[in-house]
Parts: sequence; C-alpha cells; structure tokens
Amino acid sequence: MREEQLARSAVEQTALESRGRLLAFLACRTRDLAEAEDALADAFHAALRTWPESGVPAKPEAWLLTAARRRLLDQIRHDRVEDAARPALASIAQEAQSMMTGHADFPDDRLKLLFVCAHPAIDAAARTALMLQTVLGMDAARIASAFLVSPAAMSQRLTRAKTKIREAGIAFEIPEAAQLTARLTFVLEAVYAAYGSGWEDVNGTDQQHGGLTSEAIYLGRLIVRLLPAEPEAKGLLALMLHCEARRAARRSGDGAFVPLSDQDVSLWSVELIAEAEMHLAVAAAVKRPGPFQLEAAIQSVHAQRADTGTTDWEALALLYEGLVRMAPTAGALVGRAAAVARARGTADGWAMLGSIPASTVAAYQSYWALRAHLLQQLERTAEAVDAWDRAIGLCADPAVSRFLQDRRDECCRDECQ
Repeated sequence: MREEQLARSAVEQTALESRGRLLAFLACRTRDLAEAEDALADAFHAALRTWPESGVPAKPEAWLLTAARRRLLDQIRHDRVEDAARPALASIAQEAQSMMTGHADFPDDRLKLLFVCAHPAIDAAARTALMLQTVLGMDAARIASAFLVSPAAMSQRLTRAKTKIREAGIAFEIPEAAQLTARLTFVLEAVYAAYGSGWEDVNGTDQQHGGLTSEAIYLGRLIVRLLPAEPEAKGLLALMLHCEARRAARRSGDGAFVPLSDQDVSLWSVELIAEAEMHLAVAAAVKRPGPFQLEAAIQSVHAQRADTGTTDWEALALLYEGLVRMAPTAGALVGRAAAVARARGTADGWAMLGSIPASTVAAYQSYWALRAHLLQQLERTAEAVDAWDRAIGLCADPAVSRFLQDRRDECCRDECQ
C-alpha cells in the first residue's frame, strides 16, 4: 500500500510540474495536439499501473515520453501512416534516451505551443481557452466557468480548435516577427488568465491551481527573453511580479482576508517589487503604452505606499481612465470608479459606478462590493445591505466572504444606531 501511495504521489507531482512541457514536447514533434494529449494521458495511466510494482524511475519524464511514444507507434500502425511519422518517433526516442542517461536537459517547447494555439486560423474565441488547457493544464470545466459557458460547449470548442491545428497543418514553431506580434496579445492574455486563476488560491490548498502563478511568471520571463523589445510582454511580467510581491500580506495570521489598503507593507517582497519596477521602466521608455503596462503602473502606484505611507488616488484615477479607454473590461470600469471615489469623493465615484452598463457587471462580485461600500458611505443603508448580500452570494473564497459579511454586519449596526 505504501509503494502504491508513493507511486501515485510521484505521478501527481510529475503531472503538476511537467505535464505542459511533456505535451508541448510531443505535440511539436508529432504536429498533432489531440494525438499527443491522448498519448500522454495513456502514459500517465501506465505509470499509475507500473510504478507501484517497478518503483518510481529516476527520470520520470523520460519514462513517460517513452511510454507515450509506444502509444503513438500503436496508433500510426493502426492508421497505416508509419513512414510519414517515423522521423517524429525517432526524435522522441532519441531525446527520451538522452534524458534517461542524463546527457540532455528536458526541452521546454511551451512557447511554441502557445503561439500555435494563437494562430489566426483558430477561432479567436477558442485561443485563450486552448492555451489554458494544453499548456497550463487547466481543466475544461474550470475554463468554461471563467468564460461563462457550459463545460460541454467549452469541450466542443477546444476539440474543434485541436482539429483545426491538424487539418490546417499549422507549423509548431515560433513564428516570424510579422506573425508573432499579431499572436502575442492572445498569448499574454492566456498567461495572465493562468496567473489570475492561481492567484485565487492564496493559501496554496489546491496544488494544481496554486502552482499556476509560478508557471505563469516563468512563462512571462520566457516571453520577455524571446521578445526583449516588446513593452507589453514586460508590462505583463511587471504586473504579475507586483501582485506576487504582496502574496504574504493577503491573509492575516488566522487566515482572514486583508484588503490591499490594509496590508502590512513590511510583508511585501522588496526584491519582486524592484524587479517589477525595472521591467515597467524599460517598457515605458519604448513609449508604446498598452493595457498590461497600465495595469502594472496601477500596481506600481499601490507599491509606492511602502515608501511614502500614502496612496496617490488621483494618479490611480488617471491611470484607470487610460486603461478604460484601451480595454473597458468590468475590472477596469469598477477600478476606475473606486479610485475616483477615493480621489474626488463618494458622489463622483458613485456617478462613475452608475455609468457602467448593468449587463457588464451583473455577476461581477467586485462591482457589488464597491456598490455596497459607496451606498453605505452615502447612508443609503438598506440598499447597501442588499448590495452586500449580492457580493457575498457571488464570492467563492471563504475568507473574502467572511470579510464581506463583517462589512455587512457593520452596515446593519450603523442602521440600528
């Protein structure tokens, strides 16, 4: 039983740490993403059956590649395309053997796969979701929830996209500069979406999703290395680093949620903030602003509280105004209203919040929390309580939910006084 538990733990850890790299490795050589996924899934199942008896191999990734190659070999024999596929299988076998003997490092082809998934031949509505599933390992149900569609609809969308990659003969390589820039926005959005998904698991209780933050930052660094002159790539990396710098301050010792304005700045990472500021300064010097640079600049203003002890809300309001003009997302619109309320008064913030189309924020928890807060400041207590209830109902994080409940209870006490 102990051997089985150790083997299962090793399989799970390898999947967590290496699935994306393994899949990218196989897909870039077979030129068939769906087939590579099936082969890798079979390899993991084989590991679950074999490792409890034979023991965990010294090079788990090499073992899995060898097992996946067998599955691919069986498939091509069935499809009678062995001659065409022989070079890919030979490459997989050779590289797996080199890894097994310790003569080669495990290559990371995830950037290639990210840019394949962002190809213009693929439906734009599927590109980010495809990257999240294949490269970053998010399951279809979680992706579907993020995109507000059913899991079945998302699965169909992803399947069609993988079929398109094969049928269109899309090259598994980093595209030339002219094509690369057009695909970059989708790649950056996927990396940031992965970071955001992992960011939600602040306590690290979900290994799969909690690990996405470090994976996203790693990929962000790779993109900056690939495109050192691209300011939005640096903007994204700066944004993630600024957020990551505050991880230790987001919860109190007893696990309670701590809002940004109340966080202990001594817990913020000086090193990560400095790195973020460096990337943001280099990006700004290009004088080609974009949404990720503006979002990073917003986080930079918040970070300055560690030095000044205060927050420049007017600067934040102006940055949010620029962000809304470039990317009028629900988050940007609500953030602008919050900054305006702090900089220019509750009435101005409330007017800004009221200008947001209701359909845009009907299920957006941050909107209802800000609405409740502003209504409470305007002494419209009954409406504030209703808004707190909506915010609580939309909250999936127990710690944040408790924080919102405390604010609601405080609102009710004010009404009774």
